[in-house]
Amino acid sequence: MTQSCATAAVAGPAVRLSAPRRILRAVAVLSCVPYLGLKAAWIAGSHVGIPEGSGLLDDRVGMAVINGVSVLVDSAVIVLALVLTRPWGLRVPAWLPAFPMWVATGLLAPIMAGFPAQLVVRAFGGGSASDQGHEPFLHEWVFTVVYSGFILQGLALGGLFVLYARDRWGYLWRGRVRELPVGVVGPAHRALAAVAAVLALLPLTLHVLWACGVTAGLSEGRAADRGGDLHVLEAVYAVFLVAAVAGGFLLAFRRGRALPVAVPLGLAWVGSGAAACWGGWLTLASLGGVEDIADRPTPLMYLAYAGQMLVGFLLAAIGVHYFAERSARAARRAA
Repeated sequence: MTQSCATAAVAGPAVRLSAPRRILRAVAVLSCVPYLGLKAAWIAGSHVGIPEGSGLLDDRVGMAVINGVSVLVDSAVIVLALVLTRPWGLRVPAWLPAFPMWVATGLLAPIMAGFPAQLVVRAFGGGSASDQGHEPFLHEWVFTVVYSGFILQGLALGGLFVLYARDRWGYLWRGRVRELPVGVVGPAHRALAAVAAVLALLPLTLHVLWACGVTAGLSEGRAADRGGDLHVLEAVYAVFLVAAVAGGFLLAFRRGRALPVAVPLGLAWVGSGAAACWGGWLTLASLGGVEDIADRPTPLMYLAYAGQMLVGFLLAAIGVHYFAERSARAARRAA
């Protein structure tokens, strides 16, 4: 059975464009429209959704550049939806769909978890920065429209990728942890998992403290704007960081031997993507320069962002080696 699965994988799987795939593809494409429409309007000079006095209006050139990059990034969702549903998408190099999907998962998963949680907190009086009398930089409806679209993108792309990955690489995560072949993960990967766990202690501690309302290490502006939204956001960062470390540890040390292999792989995939991509995004955004000194990130904030980014990449490396090694073994058996 294993050999036949490997042979099919190496030879190239076939897939039918079923009704669920068509629906998911349509949802993925259509859910990009509100975000792309807003960004295009802002690039063209429109102020729709932007209140007077917003800091976004201070640097029109910079805003146009950032919005242009955002358009390109979100347009990649449409390209991915085609790759995951067209027959030629199964013949492209493995990294071509896998890496963008890892990035998309990392960027979208915290939004999918955090935005609904923020709405619940607000419903119980948690409040947000705008609720506390601060001038918002966007109208509230913009966040609702954009984040709802992101959630739909995440659900649709996630569903498409699961179907795609099952057809193309399903044999790589069958079985349980105790059944993993010897050599799929070794001492080097256990060392990586251990180093990542140690490096995660600082960002994890900071995110937990900030989620609990502690302001030590936060910039003055960030501390002043603390509220339910910030607490939820920091808690989400902490949860995904724990998921990344847990997935890498279970896989590298072959713990939880009765667990399906898909469990540690899923934790490592989603957790490492969220840690690396959001850590990287926050680091780059921080380095972009902030005019108000009160809003400039503190050294501890830089350490938290850079630390979680590094942890994410280290744990992703374990997963990359796992997939490469199992795929190579399957190809050798099929030869």
